Amino acid sequence: MDHCFSDDAGSRPRARSPKRPPLSGFCAGQRNWRSSWIWLIALVFLVQWPPAAEAMRPSRVKELRQETVEMFYHGFDNYMKIAFPEDELRPVSCTPLTRDAKNPRNVEINDVLGNYSLTLIDSLSTLAILASAPPDGRNTGPRALKDFQDGVAALVEQYGDGRPGPSGKGLRGRGFDLDSKVQVFETVIRGVGGLLSAHLFAIGALPITGYEPRRPGEDPLDVDSRPIAWPNGLRYDGQLLRLALDLAQRLLPAFYTKTGMPYPRVNLRHGIPFYTNSPLHESSPPAAGTDGSPEITETCSAGAGSLVLEFTVLSRLAGDPRFEQLAKRAFWAVWYRKSNIGLIGAGVDAEHGHWIGAYSVIGAGADSFFEYALKSHILLSGHELPNRTLVLPKLDGNWLDPNSLFPPLSDAENSPDTFLEAWHHAHAAIKRHLYSEKDHPHYENVNLWTGSLASNWVDSLGAYYSGLLVLAGEVDEAIETNFLYTAIWTRYAALPERWSIKDKTVEGGLGWWPLRPEFIESTYHLYRATKDPWYLYVGEMVQRDITRRCWTPCGWAGLQNVLDGEKSDRMESFFLGETAKYMYLLFDDAHPLNSLDAAYVFTTEGHPLIIPKTTRTSKGVKTRRKVSDRKDLAVHFDETYTNSCPAPPATTPITGSINAARDDIYHAARMLDLHLVSNTRPSLDGGDADVTGQATAKSNFTLFPWTLPPEMLPDNGTCSKVYQPVEVTLEFASNTQQVVGGGGSAFNFMLGSQNMERLSANRIRVASLSGLKVTMRLEDYEAGADREWRVTKANGVPLGRDESIVLDRSILGEVSDPRFNLVRDPVVVRLQHLHRVEILQQEETVYEEPITSSQLEYVTDIDEAENNSNTKDHSTTLPVIPEQLGFGSLVKSLLSRMATAVPSLQAPESIRTLIPDMPGSIPSPSSAGYAFYNLLINQTAVTAAGIGAAPLPAVEMPAGTRIPEYGPVPNNGVLPWTTIYAASGDVCSEPLPETAARDHQVMIIRRGGCSFSTKLGNIPAYKPDSKSLQLVIIVSDEGEDEVNGGVKDDYSAFAGSGLVRPLLDEVQRTPAGIQRRNPIAMIMVGGGDTTFHQLAMAERIGLTRRYYIESNGSRVGNIVVDEGDIRNTL
Repeated sequence: MDHCFSDDAGSRPRARSPKRPPLSGFCAGQRNWRSSWIWLIALVFLVQWPPAAEAMRPSRVKELRQETVEMFYHGFDNYMKIAFPEDELRPVSCTPLTRDAKNPRNVEINDVLGNYSLTLIDSLSTLAILASAPPDGRNTGPRALKDFQDGVAALVEQYGDGRPGPSGKGLRGRGFDLDSKVQVFETVIRGVGGLLSAHLFAIGALPITGYEPRRPGEDPLDVDSRPIAWPNGLRYDGQLLRLALDLAQRLLPAFYTKTGMPYPRVNLRHGIPFYTNSPLHESSPPAAGTDGSPEITETCSAGAGSLVLEFTVLSRLAGDPRFEQLAKRAFWAVWYRKSNIGLIGAGVDAEHGHWIGAYSVIGAGADSFFEYALKSHILLSGHELPNRTLVLPKLDGNWLDPNSLFPPLSDAENSPDTFLEAWHHAHAAIKRHLYSEKDHPHYENVNLWTGSLASNWVDSLGAYYSGLLVLAGEVDEAIETNFLYTAIWTRYAALPERWSIKDKTVEGGLGWWPLRPEFIESTYHLYRATKDPWYLYVGEMVQRDITRRCWTPCGWAGLQNVLDGEKSDRMESFFLGETAKYMYLLFDDAHPLNSLDAAYVFTTEGHPLIIPKTTRTSKGVKTRRKVSDRKDLAVHFDETYTNSCPAPPATTPITGSINAARDDIYHAARMLDLHLVSNTRPSLDGGDADVTGQATAKSNFTLFPWTLPPEMLPDNGTCSKVYQPVEVTLEFASNTQQVVGGGGSAFNFMLGSQNMERLSANRIRVASLSGLKVTMRLEDYEAGADREWRVTKANGVPLGRDESIVLDRSILGEVSDPRFNLVRDPVVVRLQHLHRVEILQQEETVYEEPITSSQLEYVTDIDEAENNSNTKDHSTTLPVIPEQLGFGSLVKSLLSRMATAVPSLQAPESIRTLIPDMPGSIPSPSSAGYAFYNLLINQTAVTAAGIGAAPLPAVEMPAGTRIPEYGPVPNNGVLPWTTIYAASGDVCSEPLPETAARDHQVMIIRRGGCSFSTKLGNIPAYKPDSKSLQLVIIVSDEGEDEVNGGVKDDYSAFAGSGLVRPLLDEVQRTPAGIQRRNPIAMIMVGGGDTTFHQLAMAERIGLTRRYYIESNGSRVGNIVVDEGDIRNTL
């Protein structure tokens, strides 16, 4: 498949550090050639300089390739000699590693080891890749091909050929009929994936140099009738595919859940007797095979959602669609549970479907879910959609199909494009909430619901994400985030399980490295995309450190502690299946997989998979091309989503390395404090390690820039300034009497402060400034935008990027400080309209009649139209809700028409679960003793701009004012306007009646048809007084914001209105063309017809100015100043 590269430097422009000392490195754009003759000297040196494309000499690359082959065979040969047919090898004690029969709860061992020769299965695809090695004196390619074929024969001998007859029974059993309780995820990615990948190599669907099992034009899938004869005597006729099908069928009971996500574990022989609530047991009690103890139902997003690649290939090759549908359903079951900000959690209950814990990460627990979102798109691209018809059960009694519990998947859920959309939205949410540029780009762990910082460490599994970004075309983000993992490896000569960003050390004692592949995997993908020799040197560093620290006489041991070099007595199967594989491919640029122009992917276990173009389908099942019933997956849409590969830049002169020329090359090293570690460790040439077990290039004084040779790093460079945004902490004096409101949410125990109350998933109310302590960060946004402060912590509680704190304006009146100042918003205002609804319990009745003044207390121009036949009828006929309607009818009739302009009256179930006492609907009036419910609606409006704009009336609701929920509303001028004129039409062609402005305080006009100035010009002249026109409200339809006549303003974007300011580009005039002596104030709201009808039916209307907090001249973007509408009104 094609890989991608970007020439963008990636991070925002940063000011140079004026007093930074010289570094032993070179940064692009920072050269200071003092005179042109230096170029002549440079040309002389170029004669002796290695070519840019050969910054690492081919002879050295060949040596590293051969050393990787030897690394693999040292582990593989010892496994086959000492441990086979058991699962894994103990490299320290030189014994097999088997399941822990004495402790069934030892999931670290038993989840993976199923007694089916796991290491051999995991190693077959690596052997097939080594079989394409270029000719050498050690006969690597032919040897690897022989070992591959012998390995297949050994598996068949142990487990049979997958057929029902005598040949299907091996020395260890018939297929994988084993009393082993294993993890579904690990068994799929290692067992099923390893068998399928080896099968694809065996039939020639994946390339092996010199191996041609089929003549040109022959179907590679036709192995049943035309077996492939191998030199070892085995006639390959699909044994591995049948064994993969046997293993996968034994996992099917785990998919009998009500959520579509599989249970985490299954017994290969007995199924799931330990999950007693499964629908599989509804008709019969659980069978034998359980030890009686309850089994946890917690799985993870990666475990449930990372099965699509293996199961789809199995379904397409075997003609059995069950597996593909189950895996896709499980993926979507996870995705549909994402939070409102687009994040998925790490832990999830497969039985009940709720998230376990509130962590959202890119690493352990969620990693391969993101991987399979993108790779499923790649794998499925170019292939037809499967039919959505369920497959009929087969005649034998062992047929299981958990798909029968659910409706068929839609075409959208089967479409490769929908998986790409899921990836785009997932990555956008990660980039917004987890990605941090502070110090150097990296990913944090955040709260699933709010995006607030949850923990400040990175884990070794997260190193895969850079490689995934390469496949997605996000190469620059991949390069910069990969730097951090490279620096961590440099510091510890391995990747500890967790590394603390805050403490710059191993997190919580989690310092093991079990030979994981993720870092070398990303290094491989980055090299394929960039061809930057930087990554060859990184690979050299990794290979050297593994050889130095992990070698034993019997194999390769993981590190129990990267600090002291203590070895663990285990060689995980993925070391041969992934780590050695990616390292070999890194050093074999001409390998056929590296130039294969096909939609193949590496699974999360490193097994190459592809769907051959000629595949079988089950009888009666057709394929479809039409995509329909697409689900709306949008959470965070961005038109800049990457859908193609960026062009690579020109090679940097002299050094040959783009990375070495980046001006942020040392930033990640600085996060590790590598510049403070002296060069006391051994050189590249070898030697014994000191107590830290670290190593570095002998020519560099410090650990950075890692293993690059000195000729790639001229010492006259200066790096850009490390991005460290300005942060300030403000602490207010204590005043125990300054408290607004009382009580609080049952969720407040999570806030750890009685002064704070969570209103929703993204808003926290601060009840008092007394003792308040906030930390604010000054952030840069897109070019041209003003800088804003963002509160990142309040009273010790971290805030997410989209979280806000709410302050009541009544507690801000006495605050006057340039660091925390209350400022009136010049653009955004709050429009308030009151609806008093009689609450009577009667049958629901809905009327469609012209509105009359006796039914609703608002005035239209119906009477004027009847009395003046020469005036065009501007009246509006609206649905009527008589006063006799009950409360239930109110909700269905009146409030249903407010849905497009008012936030949902019913809180989402996920948020009500998160915040237990959050009201789900309007409170009951049963104990209020009043017949009227006061519904106060608050809407965001924007003021007009231009020479025709007039000041707003001097009316405003005092800070802290509360409208009673029931009963009479005091007539104290809070909502002063009671007469409303709702004009029909667009008010563009002729003047309105004289009474429209003379007898009404508020006029409502629809937007469109002509300019705003023309509309105001059709309002008759009138004598200003308290009963005449005070305010014109323009109501904009959805999607009108791009129409001419508006001016874009940053404030409206902040307010979330989505409106542009209406532009009055002419002075206001009367219908007679005379300039108005008293211009009319005008505002604009959105919402279209729904808002128009709401305003027309309002009993009272008022206006309140909006305020915001400013600090040292810059706005605080996530402090909301509450005028009383956030808590007690809609």
